[in-house]
Amino acid sequence: MRTTTLTTHPNVQIRDQLATEYADIYTPEALAALGFMARLGDKQKRLMDERMRRRAARIRERRPLAFLDPEALIPGTTIRVGDAREGNFIGAEIPLDLRRQWIQGTGPAAKPNAPIESSLRNVAYALLSGADGWMFDGEDALGQITAMSLDNQRSLKRALARDPLFLEVAEQVAGEMNTWARGFLGREIIADWRTQLDRTTVIFRARGLHLDDRHLRVDGRSFSASIVDLTLYVVNNYRALQQRGASLVLYLPKIQTAEEAGFWNHLLSALEGHLGLAEGTIKTYVLVEQLEATFQLMEIRAALGRHFVGYNTGRWDYINSVCDANCWDPGFVNPNIESILMTYGYMRHYEDRVRRAVNTPDTNGNCALWQGGMEPNIPVGSQQGVASSMDKARAGAVREQQAGASGKWVAHWKMVHIVRPVWEAAGEDNQLGRSFPPLGYTEEDAANLTLLEPAPRTVRGARNLLSVALQYGNAFGQGMQAAALKPADFFGNDDILYLMEDMATGEIRVSILWEWIHKGASLTEDDPETGLKAGDLFSAEVFLRLLDEEYAKLLAAGHRDVHEKSKTTTLPIARAIVEAYVLDPVKLPWFIDLLNINLNNTDLGLARQRIADYLAAFKAQGMRITENLDTAPPAGR
Repeated sequence: MRTTTLTTHPNVQIRDQLATEYADIYTPEALAALGFMARLGDKQKRLMDERMRRRAARIRERRPLAFLDPEALIPGTTIRVGDAREGNFIGAEIPLDLRRQWIQGTGPAAKPNAPIESSLRNVAYALLSGADGWMFDGEDALGQITAMSLDNQRSLKRALARDPLFLEVAEQVAGEMNTWARGFLGREIIADWRTQLDRTTVIFRARGLHLDDRHLRVDGRSFSASIVDLTLYVVNNYRALQQRGASLVLYLPKIQTAEEAGFWNHLLSALEGHLGLAEGTIKTYVLVEQLEATFQLMEIRAALGRHFVGYNTGRWDYINSVCDANCWDPGFVNPNIESILMTYGYMRHYEDRVRRAVNTPDTNGNCALWQGGMEPNIPVGSQQGVASSMDKARAGAVREQQAGASGKWVAHWKMVHIVRPVWEAAGEDNQLGRSFPPLGYTEEDAANLTLLEPAPRTVRGARNLLSVALQYGNAFGQGMQAAALKPADFFGNDDILYLMEDMATGEIRVSILWEWIHKGASLTEDDPETGLKAGDLFSAEVFLRLLDEEYAKLLAAGHRDVHEKSKTTTLPIARAIVEAYVLDPVKLPWFIDLLNINLNNTDLGLARQRIADYLAAFKAQGMRITENLDTAPPAGR
């Protein structure tokens, strides 16, 4: 690894010349904090090893997930499980700027291979959108090629500091947004762009505990991306936020257990102590993206204590986790992804548990926020297509508001003013304290979290899964982890809208395809095009035929849908990854792992070797390869 070793913190190494090129991010204060936080990296690695051991044991023993023993202590804490469930812990009061979060947008603050002015446009669109909050993503929606994680940090720092370049960009973007709004909404949406910039609560999503940073190592070893993201964001921005009276807020992704939540609590408290901030200064939402977490919701709240303000209920990541947690069960087979809505079987019960968990008061009577799921639509297409999709978007928002959500997510700034009126009509800032029955912990409650209901499983559904999985893998390789996608058969059909998708869409699509093949899933409908009949198995042979056909469509697609350069570089690698993941009888824990080890690589032969090495390491040792292979030390060193 070509590194810059820091003389003041010799245990921290930064690759190439990034310490100099990003000296505005790797400031002396930030480096001092990273050196301080580095001591916590070993605990992160232990927790991730324990994840893999738990997973392997469940698969080996064919054992479903279960609730914790109410008499036990939450591991790593002094909190009794039963006390957490009853609300016998001290949580957080909701800060003023989080009490009304009707609409939160989400997206990255950086673009691939783009100048700073271009990335700053992302931030300007977000902060001028009219959203109550914006989650600037460092994880699922942020590309990771080159130094994008640092570009993301740079854009946010300059925007929050109200750098003159950002203000220049924001003024221009405000005019463009008003031009769109006059045409689409019949009115302007920004009266005073300077004032509007301070309206939206800034939130940052760090990368999950399962990921390693691509640029920094500690004592020559790979190091937690979570700790890097948390440290750089907080150190570089807490003063600017506090000067405006704004809260310091994070989203924490991919937490699986209350013990992991307790580790996050320790990270937050350690950094607060290092910076001289009061404990609980940093507020956190938790994305409930893992089935295991749904068995421990009150325990997670209690473990995060004064830092915790709310939960978010996503869709794709959660479906993927349910699929993965039941990979050992031949009777658990999902239908078409289009059927698994928030009202479907296990999703309905998942949402219900989150609703009850946030409205269970703590010792001081404080409840928590529930931010609803993602609206991925973009209002771009035919008049009929846009009208139909917007009606569905509003109907989904109405359902969530009536169910008790304090707000929801949108994936594109144009959706803010389309969905926001649902909450404006309701009028209440939030739904804290709304009465719901307490959480149950019976065998029936556990079974409901994996409840399947009859729904189609079709060749059309398989094509959609495959086409989007291939496109997403290709977009990831190009540095666009957030991408507007739809199945290739609908390219050119403006009645079918593109949806904003991120890493989760790739994860769930390959997981369902794996499930169909390795559990002997049968189709529910005839398919005249292939000649397959209802009752036929979705076999590896069927998958390979559809893979060839869907891949050919992408090769033939225009540049708008599939960049020409990618057809001979990242698209073949995306195909190799999808094929390897889906066909291997061993269910891999993360699709993103195979994508990450091939970032900045366009050599198909090298990609195949890296895929093979990953599979071999995982099968032999249960070990995930999570580091940047382009900068890793040679084997044996």
